[in-house]
Amino acid sequence: MTPDTALSTAPFGAFAPTAAQAAILGLVQRSRLKRGAFRPWMSRLLNLLRGGPVDVQYQGASFRFYHQGSATERGALFNPDYNIDELDFLRQHTAAGGTFVDVGANVGTFALVMARHVGTDGKVVAIEPHPLTFGRLSFNHAASKATQVRLVQAAAGDSDGELMIESGGGNLGATHVVTGAAGADAIKVPSLRLTRILDEAGVTRVDSLKIDVEGFEDRVLIGFFRDAPPSLWPRAVVIEHLSQNEWQQDCIADMVARGFTIARKTRSNTFLSR
Repeated sequence: MTPDTALSTAPFGAFAPTAAQAAILGLVQRSRLKRGAFRPWMSRLLNLLRGGPVDVQYQGASFRFYHQGSATERGALFNPDYNIDELDFLRQHTAAGGTFVDVGANVGTFALVMARHVGTDGKVVAIEPHPLTFGRLSFNHAASKATQVRLVQAAAGDSDGELMIESGGGNLGATHVVTGAAGADAIKVPSLRLTRILDEAGVTRVDSLKIDVEGFEDRVLIGFFRDAPPSLWPRAVVIEHLSQNEWQQDCIADMVARGFTIARKTRSNTFLSR
């Protein structure tokens, strides 16, 4: 039994912040300390007060954040507006009852928040390959009672089969597909075409899509837009571009050529709509 497995047997709320942790969180969330440079230090402080994860609400959904080893979980724990620009853009283009697809869902900070937006009549497809991260996503999914979310434990790719993935630098959120020599912690996971994932989920229309797969975005999207009917193309896309130097093809240019418009860019992401 892994440490995560043991902790996940405890019901949500078992790791609610202590009084001292709650005071620290309140201070950080109202100050400049919520910025990325300070978060590892604040994470260490919380861990000194009580080791282990923290159960909190983020953007209305329920999460058990393992903040010590994941930059994404630290960000959402300490900054109540984490990824707020991206979420607002996606919500703007997704009606209640609509469909949102999250490629590289991590622990659900997009998928479970968007589930609250689309409501019980909507649909969310959350795709996450790493077994440990998927376990955390599954726990948060159950804690949030997000029945409209379909979880897919696989890597989205340009073909059906298998891929090697690994995480590096002590940050589980930076898990990436191995395209060269695999490291010691690399693991093999299923790979599925995005068109197949959507077909098996019964999705015939996508309002919005977010993709963050650490430099593998082009392999997922180029094949999807080539093979999927235009009726399945999302109306809005948020794509992380931090690792675009690892792309084999410029998938943003491909989308623009297919009629998408770049709405804006942040340090990490490009927003497109059509």
